[in-house]
Amino acid sequence: MKVLVVGSGGREHAVIRKLKENKTIDRIICAPGNGGISADAECVNIKATDVAAMAEYAEKEGVDFVVVTPDDPLAMGMVDAIEAKGIPCFGPSKAAAVIEASKVFSKNLMKKYGIPTASYEVFEEADKALQYILDKNEYPAVIKADGLALGKGVLIAKDAAEAEEAVKELMIDQSFGQAGSRVVVEEFMTGPEVSVLAFTDGKVIKPMVSSMDHKRANDNDEGLNTGGMGTIAPSPFYTKEIAEQCMKEIFLPTVAAMNAEGRTFKGCLYFGLMLTPKGPRVVEYNCRFGDPETQVVLPLLKTDLFTIMQACRNGSLQDVEIEWSEEACACVIEASGGYPQSYQKGYEIHGLDENGQRAGVIIYHAGTRREDGKYLTNGGRVLGITATGATLKDALAKAYEAVGEIGFKDMHYRTDIGGKVRDLV
Repeated sequence: MKVLVVGSGGREHAVIRKLKENKTIDRIICAPGNGGISADAECVNIKATDVAAMAEYAEKEGVDFVVVTPDDPLAMGMVDAIEAKGIPCFGPSKAAAVIEASKVFSKNLMKKYGIPTASYEVFEEADKALQYILDKNEYPAVIKADGLALGKGVLIAKDAAEAEEAVKELMIDQSFGQAGSRVVVEEFMTGPEVSVLAFTDGKVIKPMVSSMDHKRANDNDEGLNTGGMGTIAPSPFYTKEIAEQCMKEIFLPTVAAMNAEGRTFKGCLYFGLMLTPKGPRVVEYNCRFGDPETQVVLPLLKTDLFTIMQACRNGSLQDVEIEWSEEACACVIEASGGYPQSYQKGYEIHGLDENGQRAGVIIYHAGTRREDGKYLTNGGRVLGITATGATLKDALAKAYEAVGEIGFKDMHYRTDIGGKVRDLV
């Protein structure tokens, strides 16, 4: 089997390393990939968003199966384009990917089908959005860009001045381009946040191990929002009882709602949840594996990933028994100094072996390139230092020990990943 994975980050590296465990796959190609991925797959320089070129390459190269992981190409219809050439894919169609590509769509879907979420209003004009927030006078206020914004299009305003700045940034300055031409203003929910990724073939849904992301750049959840500075799995807040409630009130109703809308979802459906005092609520949906959640969930998967992916695509997921390790997993992101704003690239990374790895941990490469046998920084988030252990404390200790041995100039990382829950398990 020849498998093509689309994307270039730590999430794709995690998917590729798991796919390598399947003995029927003899060639894994990643487009465009990165320096660390090149040790585990053959990298081809095609942009992840170049739908036509990717589909053409998959056909010409005789690829047997394609895994499309990033949000942008899914929203652009890459799965549809490749499937049209007769090549099976893991990932939702363009019609189904709208569940992430449009916050307005997803909020309206939840309202229509009674799926619990925060109350909200939609605005297309900046002055009306701001006036609504000022009239309501309830802070913090949550302002979300409608479209895709690299996981950073959600602004939380603590007061009227911050609300005015947030609306200006999204709708007038268009910091995230067209993504902010419409905004959703919603109530601020409280409670632990939990990420649950789930495999689905559009009929049945099989949740993965829960996880907890850390979005803020600095310790104590301070600083700017990032794509994610680290994560742990499973979340101690996500109990068996809550999981059953989510299945009944959120997961199954979402799959049914998408079917009712003629947008059957196949692939990985991500539920960003808030465990509020009134019960679980949906914060957001993603139409793909989360990053860096994937980096702690897949190391705990005991069942063959490729078998699951094929079943999701073929509609036979009910026939696959999915098993998970009882261990815990932790991932600490090593980022470039200055991320998520401006940062330098090209610094040599020390502490890695020739394959970009280190004994005792798994190193997922997010933003690296390989040059003259050396690994250099090439992005904001550079490495995901990941470890498993019998307990979360064990996993975190292993990960942070490796963080102390692997690094580069101006490296930035959080020292408190999993800190809030480490003593709960």
